[in-house]
Amino acid sequence: MIYPYYEKEPVIAEDAYIAENAVVTGDVEIGSESSVWFNTIIRGDVSPTKIGKKVNIQDNSVLHQSPGSPLILEDEVTIGHQVILHSCHIKKKALIGMGSIILDGAVIGEGAFIGAGSLVPQGKVIPPNTLAFGRPAKVVRKLTEEDITDMERISREYAEKAKYYKGAAPILKR
Repeated sequence: MIYPYYEKEPVIAEDAYIAENAVVTGDVEIGSESSVWFNTIIRGDVSPTKIGKKVNIQDNSVLHQSPGSPLILEDEVTIGHQVILHSCHIKKKALIGMGSIILDGAVIGEGAFIGAGSLVPQGKVIPPNTLAFGRPAKVVRKLTEEDITDMERISREYAEKAKYYKGAAPILKR
């Protein structure tokens, strides 16, 4: 469902895929070839949310902001299942693992990988091309070529799935 919030309404690229039961409201921009999966909520009713191109936001994720603190996802970002993002900045080609929480003012560097179930606290900066995980998240190593290849595969597969789902009609039972 797509909702306005007062004078603000989402701006969604025509070729983006938004699952029918996802909620997108308010001051939200979603770029070309991006996908928002089942039961995800993106509320732009406090500050703007800017989502770049070829971003995938997987099932049951929640994206929100604090006053005066936008939420920014640059191009080709992967957001795993059940992630919470709040007024943070996720740089290009980063991957946020399932069940992670990224809080206000945190910056996830370009190509960084946040391991599943991690908590990135307010204001924490994760350097580019590193693996960080834990509660609180700590950098454990630089990414390997295998890590990078796997992150690219995930992004590519979600882009392919989004194209399929965008053209698929739901099966309605009576």
